[in-house]
Amino acid sequence: MRARGALLFVAGFLAGALAFYSVAWRTGALAPGHWLSRTSRDVSSSAGESPAPSAPAPLPTIPFPTPTAHAAAGAAAAPLAAPLETPRPSSPLAGALAISDMGRLLLPVHGARIAALKDNFLETRSNGSRPHDAIDILAPRGTPVLAAATGTVAKLFTSQQGGLTVYQFDPTGTWAYYYAHLDRYAPGLAEGVTLSRGERVGDVGSTGNASPEAPHLHFAIFRLGPEKHWWKGEPVNPYPLLLKGEER
Repeated sequence: MRARGALLFVAGFLAGALAFYSVAWRTGALAPGHWLSRTSRDVSSSAGESPAPSAPAPLPTIPFPTPTAHAAAGAAAAPLAAPLETPRPSSPLAGALAISDMGRLLLPVHGARIAALKDNFLETRSNGSRPHDAIDILAPRGTPVLAAATGTVAKLFTSQQGGLTVYQFDPTGTWAYYYAHLDRYAPGLAEGVTLSRGERVGDVGSTGNASPEAPHLHFAIFRLGPEKHWWKGEPVNPYPLLLKGEER
């Protein structure tokens, strides 16, 4: 009798619990935040206790290239360095013609020696932006500068680079001889005057952009064009021509 009563009690309790949860589910009492759905942790938080901190979400992983790959990519993207400007060589044809028909040239600085002469025709000036196209003959300031060959003074000119300069044309109008950085002109020198080989042109100096500590003659030869412009022509290296002049 007692066992039967116990079974009826348990069956009634289960039926009541099932009915209660069915009603709670339909009314939303079991939704998050409802008092029936709160846990002991929620109750302790509302009572002033701090909840245990939750673990932070992991940071997203950002892929980075390896140093080797990055360096290779940078090297591939880097622009190529601009090629350095090379000196402008003289024309072989002009040089051959100069040796054959220019005649015997005189070293145009009094007392200078061929053995001390340096061939710097192919060097550059102004940080490599301008070809030299000449040779420099070092000598004390005031040393006489002599005409390398017979010819007419075509132009006396003062420039920022060359200082006091003289342009002399040979009798055929083919070649021009250029003397620069002069300290002064020879007395009586004027345009149209004919200078014989060895006649005085002026004095060694450092006018223009030459260093005051290194006075010298800047001597150049160029082949004139058909216009016979005194300021331009095809440059020819004076160094081998002066050597040939000494050999004759």
